[in-house]
Amino acid sequence: MGKTSFNPKVVKFFSNYLVGRRTQYVWNSFSSPFFNIDIGVGQGLALSPILSALYLALFLHILENHLKNIKISVSMLSFVDDGLLVAQNKFISFSNSLLFYSYNIVSDLLLRFDFLVEHSKTEVFHFSRSYGQFNPPPLDLSPLGSSILYPKEFWKYLGFIFDKKLSFWQHINFYSNKAISMVKCMKILGNSVRDLNPYQK
Repeated sequence: MGKTSFNPKVVKFFSNYLVGRRTQYVWNSFSSPFFNIDIGVGQGLALSPILSALYLALFLHILENHLKNIKISVSMLSFVDDGLLVAQNKFISFSNSLLFYSYNIVSDLLLRFDFLVEHSKTEVFHFSRSYGQFNPPPLDLSPLGSSILYPKEFWKYLGFIFDKKLSFWQHINFYSNKAISMVKCMKILGNSVRDLNPYQK
C-alpha cells in the first residue's frame, strides 16, 4: 500500500489491523488463553471486501494490460473471490476460443499471486439474441486442469437468475414462489391457542 501512494495514516491503520491480533474463546465460565490470529483476515469482517479489492487491483490491472497486448477482447469482473469472464462475439465458437485462452491466462496469473483456482466451480453460460433454438457447444477446459463445461440453461449470479434470452421469468418465478412459501409458513408458526400477532407478521 505504501508503494501505491496511499496516505501513511491509512497504511499504518492496516498495519495495526492485520498484525499482532489476538482472540480468546469464552464458554459459560470457561475462558481460553489468548491465541495469535495475525495471519489472514477474519471471516465475515467488514473490511474483507475492501482488502480483497486492494489486493486484486494489481492482479486485475496486470490482467487487463496482458489481454489488451495480445488482443483478446475479454473483460473480467470480480466480486471478492468470485470472478466472471465476459466475451462478446457473434460466433459462439470464437467466444469459446477467447474464453479458453483468457481462462488459461487468468489461472496462471492467479497462481502467481498465490491464489487457489477452484476449477470444479467453473461454469459457462451463453446469451443469445436469436429467435430459434439455441444450443451452444461445450467449452473444453480439460487441457487447463478444469473439465468440459456444458452451457447451463439458467445461471445464478449474486442473487440473480439469468436465462439465455434475459427474459428474467425464471428469476421472477423463483422469488415469487419463495415469497408465497414464506407467507404459508407463517401459519405454521402459530399454534392451536393463538395465531401470530400483527407485530410478528
